[in-house]
Parts: sequence; structure tokens; C-alpha cells
Amino acid sequence: MVLLASAVCTKTGKTIVSRQFVEMTKARIEGLLAAFPKLMSTEKRQIQHTFVETDSVRYVYQPLDKLYMLLITTKTSNILEDLETLRLFSKVVLDCCKLVDESEVSKKSFDLIFAFDEIVALGYRESVNLAQVRTFVEMDSHEEKMYQAVRQSQERDAKVKMREKAKELQRQRIDAVKKGVRMPTSSSSYMSMSPVADSIYEIKMPKAETPKYTASNKALKLGAKSKDVDLFVDQLKSEGEKVVPINKKAASITSSTVQSDIHIKKEERLIAIVGRDGGVRNFELHGLISLRISNENYQKIVLQFNTESGNIPLQTHPNIDKELFKTNRLIGLKNPAKPFPIDSEVGLLKWTLQSQEESAIPLSINCWPSENGYGGCDVNIEYNLEHVDLELNNVTVTVPLPFGNAPVIQECSGVYSYEPKKNVLIWSVAVVDSSNPTGSIEFEAPKSVASDFFPIKVDFISKSAYNKIKPVEIRLVDDNTPVKFTSETSLYSGNYEIV
Repeated sequence: MVLLASAVCTKTGKTIVSRQFVEMTKARIEGLLAAFPKLMSTEKRQIQHTFVETDSVRYVYQPLDKLYMLLITTKTSNILEDLETLRLFSKVVLDCCKLVDESEVSKKSFDLIFAFDEIVALGYRESVNLAQVRTFVEMDSHEEKMYQAVRQSQERDAKVKMREKAKELQRQRIDAVKKGVRMPTSSSSYMSMSPVADSIYEIKMPKAETPKYTASNKALKLGAKSKDVDLFVDQLKSEGEKVVPINKKAASITSSTVQSDIHIKKEERLIAIVGRDGGVRNFELHGLISLRISNENYQKIVLQFNTESGNIPLQTHPNIDKELFKTNRLIGLKNPAKPFPIDSEVGLLKWTLQSQEESAIPLSINCWPSENGYGGCDVNIEYNLEHVDLELNNVTVTVPLPFGNAPVIQECSGVYSYEPKKNVLIWSVAVVDSSNPTGSIEFEAPKSVASDFFPIKVDFISKSAYNKIKPVEIRLVDDNTPVKFTSETSLYSGNYEIV
């Protein structure tokens, strides 16, 4: 094994955080850490050494203000590799802690341990850089984003039902006044109307007694929100407070116009991994078209789709008549007499496109870092809209930077911001379409090499679709009468990187 343990300790020998990577007893690791300050005081360190050895192990260290970043390795390990690993450990500590002191390191101890585990596994160094370690530790979950998007859609539907129920109650009160009948005004009369009204009026009608809570045996879910939190958020909104969604991307995707009794939703998620020198390593497009009917008079319908799906293979729901769609591009149930379900989203079509062709990429990013002879790099990044029929909104290009070096911007299309805590440059363009198909940013980064600027992450959302298939007409099964419908389309980047 190459690396036995890592630790952050004070110059007096006190260990703040330590992580061992091989099987060792507690007494063994405590003895090794306790021996380090004694070795330092013995040699007085008059020369600029960065390591000290004993009969069995080697201590490789680097001063961090009043602390030491310390690695304990075997004597047979490669000292050059040890020093390179030590530098990465030091960068992680500086990146994680605002101030490198004992209290801050103690506060961030768990974050540091998680990051250390990404660098070393079972004593061996992993092939990672600082940007990758940061990405792994952040644990960005697409499933959580999708859950948030579905949750936002459910909240929107609940609010629509609440408004409709409120209008119905208002009409009932008006009719009662006209007939001379007095409507009950106690909260109990409202509480029994519907589950939606129940959740709203529980907030607006205060109760004298303290509410009782019952324990739940359900397990926790990633990204899930409790009912109490939902009620509190609704109360804030009812009082005029502006509540910002947790996931801005999901909120942007799910926002739509007023829905009719028949509503079509089309969602696409794009994943792409592109090499910095060209070549597509992975490209995946996942799409889904779903139907929602909120009026029982429109449960028996057929949907006519266009033929513009290109070479993208389409899959129909098992309850859909596949032959009818294959021959006539019509979506209908296998049993025409059977109605579509009401007030629930039903999947109609889905598709998955995988490719390694560069022509599949809708937005290409070219990054050209070149060493300038002053110990830094001149970097030019350019975007090009390859599919000019798309309109991409809120395009964000996130570029990693060397630690502690602010970029000097020479030229920029759009806006930019530098986040020193995360060591990233964020380049944003509001709209990329046929009228603005290309743009660039140019900057100088001191004390850097070309590999410091990768991987580059790209994020965007769009109301235009990659796959052009869509419904063009909807008719009733019984009399072939055309009916009106509304639709919404969203395309967003799931994981788009230049590595």
C-alpha cells in the first residue's frame, strides 16, 4: 500500500482530523501521529524539507498557515507521487475551509473526510483533480431534480383545483343568498369540501387547540418535503410573500400557460459527454409525451401526430394501439370503448436516442487554452448553436479555475461572474438561437496549465424540442368531433460536460 493515512494537525502536534486508508489499530495510528511533532522538533527543520522518515514510514507534509497537511506513506512509495498527492490534499483543504484554522477545520471535518475518500481508495491514489472531487462530494442528483419538477407540477395542479373549488363555494354562497338560505360559516363546513380545500383552510382558520401530530412509519426520501413545510409555504404565498423554488431549473421547466381540459406535456432530457479535442463520448436523449384529461366528456379521444420524428425510435405505452400509430400516426387505446383516466398524467410515447456523431450535439463548446509564457494561460471559449431550429434559454457555461487565481476577462459575449469559493468562472447567455448562434469569452488565468479548465459544465433549458414529433389534432371517438387542447414543451440538460 502506498498511502497509509492523512491528517490535518497543528504545529504543536494536536490532530484535528485524520483518515486512515488501510487496516490499522487505533493505537498504531495514534502512535504514528504522535511521533510526527517529535521528529520535527528533533531535526529543527533548518532546511526546506517536505518529508521526514523513520524506520518504517515516511511523513510527507505541507504547512497551511498554522496547521500541517500530513500524509503517512510507506518508505517504498514514490516520493514524487506522494508530493503530487499532498498538493491535491492541500488544495482540497483550502477549497473546503474559508479560513485554515483549527475551528474551521473541525467544523468541516466530515466534508474533508468525504473528499479525502475520493482522492485515495484502499491506499492507492485515484486519478482525479480538484474539480472532480468537488463534483463527487456535491452529490448532484438528477433523480432529486426530477422529483422536484414532479412535485412542483403537483403543487400547481393542487392550486388550480383550490381556485376552482373557491369559485364553486362563492357561487354556492351567491345562490344561497338569492334563495334566502343562510350558509354556515364555521370552519367545519369548509373542511369537509375536499382534500385541497382542507389543506388551504387549515392555514386560514386558526384553531384554539394545539394540533396533534401522529408518527409516521415511512422512510425518508431524498428531496422529499413534509406536509408541514408545504402548508407553511402555501401560507407564506397566501400572505403575499414571494417564495423562491429550491430548484430553479425545475421551476423554469414546469412553468407553463393555463391548461385546458386536454393537456399534452412533452419533456426531453439531454446527456452529453464531449472530449476537449473533439469526439462525442456519450450522447443520450430521453423524451416522454404524456396526456392529462380533466373533463370526463373528453375521456374517449384519439390523437393525430405528425411524422417529423426523424430516425428517433418511438415506443408507445402498452395500452396504446401500436398498429394504429404505426400505420396512421394515431394514438388511441387498444379498446376504443375504454376511456382514458381522468385527472392523472398518462404516458403516451417515449424515446431514447444514443449517438456518437458530433452532428447530434445541439450546442458545441470549444475551449482553447494556450500557455502565454508568463506562467499562465490565455483561454478562449466559444459556443456554436449546431441545431438552429432550437432556442436555448439561460445557457450557463461553468469553467473550473486554478485555486486562488481570479481570471482577467478580455472579452465576453453575455455576462460572467467569478466565484472564488468554488474556483469557477460562470459564463451566462440569456438566449442562444438563430439570431445569436455563436459567442465567445476570452480571459487570462495566471499560474495555470491547460488541464486546469476542464471539465466544463453546460446547462440550459428550452421550450423547443429536439424531437419534432407533436400532436396536431385531437378528435372524439364517438362522433369524430375535433376538440381543443393545450400543450407545453421542455428540453433541458441533465449532464452536459466537456472533459
